[in-house]
Amino acid sequence: MAQETATALPPDLAREFAAAATNGCVGTRLLSEDPRCRVWTIVLEPGERIGFHTHVLDYFWTAATAGRARSHYGDGRVAEVEYRAGDIRHLAFGPGESMTHDLANIGDTTLVFTTVEFLDGANPPLALPAAIRAEADAAPTR
Repeated sequence: MAQETATALPPDLAREFAAAATNGCVGTRLLSEDPRCRVWTIVLEPGERIGFHTHVLDYFWTAATAGRARSHYGDGRVAEVEYRAGDIRHLAFGPGESMTHDLANIGDTTLVFTTVEFLDGANPPLALPAAIRAEADAAPTR
């Protein structure tokens, strides 16, 4: 269940939002990348937050755990969502479309999501810092 309100972003969040237009780190850790997709995880303990990041690629996420989160969007929208383990959502972006938001764990359980981005969409992928890719490359594969 989602609840949305709209207000102007506070100045500190507005500055962070403005700087995030090219931040393609849509998770807390890149798990894998190949020519077709990127696989991310988001792990947020109660009170933790992943900062603003921008989605330009078609993707889906699934919640591995239940919990509550809040996201801020550039248009002032604030969404509070109650997640159930197994929830899933698909999002798609046309040429030039994007979405920038943050995600904060406002519940009392650890939130864990898996996000899969498809690299063959209408938009080129945003560049990732070399350190993010190096961490994924160093992860053991099965």
